Amino acid sequence: MAETSGELGSLLIEEGLLSLDQLYEATDAAEEAGQPLARYLVEHSVVPEQALVATLARSIGYEFVDLTEVAIDPNAVALVPEPLARRYGAIPFAFQGDLLLVALADPANVLALDDIRALTGREVVIRVATRSDIDGALRRVRSFDEQVTEFTSGDDELEEEDLHAVEAASEDAPIVKLVNMLISKAVGDRASDIHIEPTDREVRIRYRIDGVLHEVMRTPKNTHAATISRLKIMSDIDIAERRKPQDGRISVRLPGTKVDLRVSTLPTIYGEKVVMRILDTSTALLNLSDLGFEEDTRAKYEEAFRKPYGTILVTGPTGSGKSTTLYATLNVLNQPDRNIITIEDPVEYRLAGINQVQVNRRAGLTFASALRSFLRQDPDIMLVGEIRDLETANIAIESALTGHMVLSTLHTNTAAAAIARLTEMGVEPFLISSALDAVLAQRLARRLCEKCKEPYDPTPESLIDVGWSEPELEENGVPKLYRAIGCSSCSGTGYRGRLAVHELMVVSEEIERMTVERATGDDISRKAEAQGMRTLRSDGLKKVERGLSSVEEILRVTV
Repeated sequence: MAETSGELGSLLIEEGLLSLDQLYEATDAAEEAGQPLARYLVEHSVVPEQALVATLARSIGYEFVDLTEVAIDPNAVALVPEPLARRYGAIPFAFQGDLLLVALADPANVLALDDIRALTGREVVIRVATRSDIDGALRRVRSFDEQVTEFTSGDDELEEEDLHAVEAASEDAPIVKLVNMLISKAVGDRASDIHIEPTDREVRIRYRIDGVLHEVMRTPKNTHAATISRLKIMSDIDIAERRKPQDGRISVRLPGTKVDLRVSTLPTIYGEKVVMRILDTSTALLNLSDLGFEEDTRAKYEEAFRKPYGTILVTGPTGSGKSTTLYATLNVLNQPDRNIITIEDPVEYRLAGINQVQVNRRAGLTFASALRSFLRQDPDIMLVGEIRDLETANIAIESALTGHMVLSTLHTNTAAAAIARLTEMGVEPFLISSALDAVLAQRLARRLCEKCKEPYDPTPESLIDVGWSEPELEENGVPKLYRAIGCSSCSGTGYRGRLAVHELMVVSEEIERMTVERATGDDISRKAEAQGMRTLRSDGLKKVERGLSSVEEILRVTV
């Protein structure tokens, strides 16, 4: 990126990276040293290299990418041989549909672009990066490939029946490095789960990022046995047992952080599949304000859980953030003058000042038996990981009626359906109506990437089709919405991070009466809406109006 000293200086002053006095001083020093101004500024740490390159990129109409912050797709990098990539100062790092995103140190290098297009057979989208970032990214990818290749270079597949050989291989440095790399890369890519899946010929590795699975790599089948054994050893589960599912836990220390992983194995026709849930300990310390509550919904929810007794249920499918919401609630309630006890399966996060109990069915410690013991422990607040059966439900409800606050989860799609679910379990409706204070249904939706989301003006008809009311549009006008585009920061998805969508049903006297009368879930839901409950879809559309998510994403996660 050629730029005269005068032009460069003006740009840096406009961006606030240099003062006029600093520019004069640097220009004189650069001339005296016989160096271009840009090189002098970077070498003498006057202006950070990334800031300088980003400024130059914007001045000629290109987007800058920080390769240390984006997830680099190994499949994209593999399209261009490393010697050629180093010669041109270029690295393909992601796909955007059929397009290939390529970071270049010099976007004016037409020869490099032509060669990459011809070599890959794809249209190229240029991003600008610093030369040092490109070299560092190529080194990281090469290091990862070498660790995989080092172990997979053998021709013979390791026989799973030979336990001693498998265990020995799992302790080899290459396989240890491979497993460590998979975990550290997943944490760096903000993944919530790692899936290691054997097929007939190879092993597929996928990460779940922002609720969506992405394939990150495939390895030869002869890595599978040793990789699984290594994970079993780390999680302290039976290395010899391959015929039934097993669960364990791993704690690893990465630079600057400690990560816990919940490990689950499952026998498949091609071998054992492993899923590792990455437990981010910062999640357990979240505040309710971090979860995406609308102000009025949060105020009603706080009013419910601050009561001295009663039952609050959080409902939704697996992976909808129910545990996170309950942990955030406990963080508010956790005071020295309160005795808080939880029974969980499993205990995902350790909370200071709270007595947490792990379900152990072999020892006879179930949700129901633990709850009975809790009542002899003088609790103020009890958290039940999940109400799964009549016995647990009855004890939880009776505990609420005898002066305790009970928090729990239930697998239902809507808030109103929780009442029907408890009734189906066999809980007496009059007990439900007396004990239940509020039900919070929720889903997780992807958050639009702040760097690339694009505003647009929807038609009134399209908004009415998805849930806006005609009177609302007439009164407030058609809102400006945003849609997902995709950039290097979000790996071309258009989304980065997630937020919760809520439906809070406060149990009023009318809903108590309907519960005793065994009204249907739909009838209860209509009554709750008439009393001011915002449905999941309506709450999601509120977030769309605020530019936090897209219409398409809310339609994906709500009915």
